[in-house]
Amino acid sequence: MQIQVKCSCGAEKCPEWAIIELQGVVEVQPSFQHSLQNLQIGLLCRPSSQENYTFTVGYHELTGSKVALKKPMVVLKKIKYMDVATSSSSCVELDVVGVIRHKILFKTRPTALISGPQPTVKEKINAAGA
Repeated sequence: MQIQVKCSCGAEKCPEWAIIELQGVVEVQPSFQHSLQNLQIGLLCRPSSQENYTFTVGYHELTGSKVALKKPMVVLKKIKYMDVATSSSSCVELDVVGVIRHKILFKTRPTALISGPQPTVKEKINAAGA
């Protein structure tokens, strides 16, 4: 079987993607086990003047850097369609969605984000209005 790989946007116009590499395991709470699609696990930030990244997951912050891959990778989308000539076999085509040339590597332990207790503001209760 022949699988064609095509890129309709041109070699230089493919969107740039990146891989995030973490040390350890990211565990999902049991209530989200069946709905992982579009699940937000953290916040990835990069100061505009630096190549360092921060990844905040809950009360933990990781610091990482951008590393070039030795060999670029492509992100593919599988498309199935029926072959008109034979009408019984289905054909598969792989479309290039993006190119991965870098990974963001987080190789240090996360730091805990500990904040002090929030100050409570007490409102005065107007006895005449109550």
